[in-house]
Amino acid sequence: MRIALAQINPTVGDLDGNRHKIAEYIRRARDLSADIVAFPECALCGYPPEDLLLKKHFVRDNLKTLRFLIAETKHITAIVGFIDPDAAGNIYNAAAVISQGKLAGVYRKEHLPNYGVFDEKRYFSPGEQNPVWLFDSAPVGVSICEDIWPADGSHIWQAAVGVRVMINISSSPYEMGKLATRRKLVAARAKDAGVYFVYVNLVGGQDELVFDGGSCVMNPCGKMIAAAKAFAEDILFVDIDPLPGAIARRERRTVMGLTSSAESGARAAVPNRIEPAQSKIERVYRALVLGTRDYVAKNGFKKVVLGLSGGIDSALVAAIAVDAVGRENVVGVTMPSQFTSGATLGDAKRLAANLNIELVSVAIKPVYDRYLEQLAPEFAKAALDVTEENLQARIRGNLLMAFSNKKGWLVLTTGNKSEMAVGYCTLYGDMSGGFAVIKDVLKTTVYALAAFKNAAAGYDVIPRSVIERPPTAELKANQKDQDTLPPYDVLDEILKAYVEESLSLAAIVKKFGQPDVVRRVVRMVDLSEYKRRQSPPGVKITPRAFGKDWRLPITNGYRE
Repeated sequence: MRIALAQINPTVGDLDGNRHKIAEYIRRARDLSADIVAFPECALCGYPPEDLLLKKHFVRDNLKTLRFLIAETKHITAIVGFIDPDAAGNIYNAAAVISQGKLAGVYRKEHLPNYGVFDEKRYFSPGEQNPVWLFDSAPVGVSICEDIWPADGSHIWQAAVGVRVMINISSSPYEMGKLATRRKLVAARAKDAGVYFVYVNLVGGQDELVFDGGSCVMNPCGKMIAAAKAFAEDILFVDIDPLPGAIARRERRTVMGLTSSAESGARAAVPNRIEPAQSKIERVYRALVLGTRDYVAKNGFKKVVLGLSGGIDSALVAAIAVDAVGRENVVGVTMPSQFTSGATLGDAKRLAANLNIELVSVAIKPVYDRYLEQLAPEFAKAALDVTEENLQARIRGNLLMAFSNKKGWLVLTTGNKSEMAVGYCTLYGDMSGGFAVIKDVLKTTVYALAAFKNAAAGYDVIPRSVIERPPTAELKANQKDQDTLPPYDVLDEILKAYVEESLSLAAIVKKFGQPDVVRRVVRMVDLSEYKRRQSPPGVKITPRAFGKDWRLPITNGYRE
């Protein structure tokens, strides 16, 4: 049996475009004599479709599109994720099994995730049937993503009726460490059931989410025998020889027949391919690149623009942008003020030269002085404070948005997770933009990513002085981030505990000590929710990102 894992990058809602992509991969699979080609969860409509599912006409159009695909399956079987409605008005996250130009059957997802970024119980009803398909005497079972995560998932029933090959179509988003967790799970399911386990995952960026692919096949001993690329479309072929298994009778289980597309021995064997593993920090970098590339392209932008301050955050975002959309599509804008040092301005210019991107310079002092002049009657007796600092940030934000409006460029913001967490950012200033590339990247990880980029390039793309200089917003004389914040290595550990692990203040103090520092950081996080709620979307890389993962009320009187 030859199975093709079609790891594709669909676009949510683009039914016609997704249909053409699926049809192309069906043809590619058939050209190499695949018997079965499996596509990711919701491949036809994209994942997650969210409230598009509340539009009945969208669900109907998804069915019409599926009917067009059925004609593409002559001499092959395709498993395609789609939305399946019933007569009562319920809808299901489903897999269509299409064989020889006919719909052979449908599997409906049984376990609906409703945690973290998932809201499937808002839209879908759980499936109750678990059909088995008999392929040249080998029983084949199908499941969808979450169905294999619980101990009592579909694999239990499928193993009980003698299934020899299990195919799970998935749309499992990336977060640090999740690939290893997924593969460990798939290996365990294969070994426990004594079956070949085929796992095909989605790839691509969708708003905050990035799907990393990494589709794989495990043999009955739980050993990986094939693995697809990460963060890229791929089609992975694997030849397996499952022993025929007896089909036991079980209630609610249906056996359906499929026909092989090739005669035994009529095709040359394909070597099993296992793509090499990547380091943890490389996977983070590639997730940021893919998430940025797809957000730009799928939303119809050609070029991006960002402010280059000479600091490490904007340097990293610029490097990611170049890798995502190409240097010719990235414009940096340096906006010096009276507080901008020659060193940071020089570093912004060096970075732009290293990346070979266009650099525009617009001084903000004349505009800033005009602001102060206009406000002088009201502010004459007030001391200088954060108001004047934020004015500078907001002028810069306005200038970047002017470039966006005039040129049609997407503004990339450069704030990191550490700043977003504690509100060390200016609403309508440095938070202004369309996409927050490193919104879920803690400051300490920013440094690690900069080091990775330089090592991968073989030279200091990001100037060494940018990495070594103490971080500063340069909104007043001799300003340093650590004037306001704890050292980033301390701050980030507290933020991991409070934001990503949901530990209590008392538990964090017990873990790290420094009760005054912990209390101050926790209070800053709590009071900054209104800012985060107004920030642009950004790539999720941690187990709990600000956005879909984080849903705290802005008006919130709870304090520990």
